[in-house]
Amino acid sequence: MQRRTFLRVALALLGVAALGVVVGWLNRTELKLWVYEGGGRDRWQHPDEVMRALAISPGAQVADIGAGGGYFTLRFARAAGPTGRVFAVDIDAELLRRVAERAQSERLANVETILAKPDDPLLPSGGVDLIFLCNTYHHLDNRVEYFRRVRSSLRPGGRLAVVELRGEGWLAKIFPHATRRDVLQSELGSAGYRLEKQFDFLSRQHFLIFVPAD
Repeated sequence: MQRRTFLRVALALLGVAALGVVVGWLNRTELKLWVYEGGGRDRWQHPDEVMRALAISPGAQVADIGAGGGYFTLRFARAAGPTGRVFAVDIDAELLRRVAERAQSERLANVETILAKPDDPLLPSGGVDLIFLCNTYHHLDNRVEYFRRVRSSLRPGGRLAVVELRGEGWLAKIFPHATRRDVLQSELGSAGYRLEKQFDFLSRQHFLIFVPAD
């Protein structure tokens, strides 16, 4: 009996240790970067088409909220050029450090990282031409209030672009990391925006551009 108890305790401890290793591995920045940019993302994200649709001009001020490893941040920086500025916004300090390293290695001096709060991206007031989110919207809490706040960061004529995973089908019910289009429009309408343009070339995501309603 004692031997069986000992074996059970030992197996339980091994299980806890193994779980700790798995959790630690899942939290590694390298894995996060793979999630954001791996898995053949270019094939379904169509980043060149997204950039053409956004039509970022040299000198533009762009905020990439939920920048992750910089997948779009660095593209924005190249499009905005040396007279523009790109704010890489995230709540993960390690990912922002990687973005800064990548920008430095590519000699993109126009990238500024912002360690945001969960409820506030801490953007400069009235200084942004484009606020961009990709697969980030569903992570935000109190979204109506959040986007009411960020309106003050948009310059006259500024835009809010949302690329968001579609909340459709049985998979979305199991892994709710997505937002239905009607929810996007309703919430952003309540936050003071109107839909200006939409693009349908992304099979996995909505791609909507909003402007302040007033």
